[in-house]
Amino acid sequence: MHARNAIQELSETHTHGADTQYRTVRGSERDARAWLRSAPLCATLATHRIAHAGVMTARAPYRIVRMHQGGLYFLACLEGEGRVLVDGAWKKCAAGMAVALPPFMVNAFHAVPGKIWRCCWVRYEQQPEQAPILSSSSPLMAPFAGEALWNAIEGLIEESSRSAQPAAMFHWVELIQHYIERFAQPWQVDDRLHRIWEKVSANVGYDWTLDELAHQAHVSAEHLRRLCRRTLGRTPMHHVTWLRMRKAAELLSTTNLKIETISHEVGYQNPFVFSNTFKKWIGWRPSEHRSRVGG
Repeated sequence: MHARNAIQELSETHTHGADTQYRTVRGSERDARAWLRSAPLCATLATHRIAHAGVMTARAPYRIVRMHQGGLYFLACLEGEGRVLVDGAWKKCAAGMAVALPPFMVNAFHAVPGKIWRCCWVRYEQQPEQAPILSSSSPLMAPFAGEALWNAIEGLIEESSRSAQPAAMFHWVELIQHYIERFAQPWQVDDRLHRIWEKVSANVGYDWTLDELAHQAHVSAEHLRRLCRRTLGRTPMHHVTWLRMRKAAELLSTTNLKIETISHEVGYQNPFVFSNTFKKWIGWRPSEHRSRVGG
């Protein structure tokens, strides 16, 4: 079955399996799910709206599907490989890679039979009054050295489980946040991309072209292609489409706007073209997305 067709068969799933080992720390006691219930508590995580963080060595049949993830989910792989749903298709997430899955989208990942998947993760809660960590120029999947983040999460778990000294927990949490921001803010390396994508994100309905984007960045179209492929893993025009689909998914999840209105908001005068594009990138049509997330 084609990967994009398989996406439509997803449903809310949480399967750890007997051979998956993990350790977790949580930000509050509100989440009483069984797999989190015994995790130590660190209220300091709430300063960065982190719901929970953890380390794991996963093995099949490990599989997680969240049909309406309410906040950013960051996962970094240190060893082995797994599969993550990105841009509407299953992609390999191997050692030295990380993925940042934005809110209001389907989050799905699973271990590969016969292979381990050693990862660490940080799960955020999205608060309307707070600026999101992921910006318009943030990558979804990109190279990332995850060992330092793994160690920081383990350090926080140990401190929270034992002495629970506020000062020590504060420093571990700040380290964790620092590593996530390092991944999510590539403009610290090249500010030209940040400026472009902030403009596009603020006006996704505009008829952006490659030449216009290159002009805004003061580079050639070919150089802009190289920059985007290196930092974002996609072409400039594909990233424009991604920003439009991300905005559409947010509007479908958080408003009662008609689909035709949302189509126009994100730059599609033809709702049928918008619906087909949304299905290609997200996995199903806008009406199905709204019904699945309870919008």
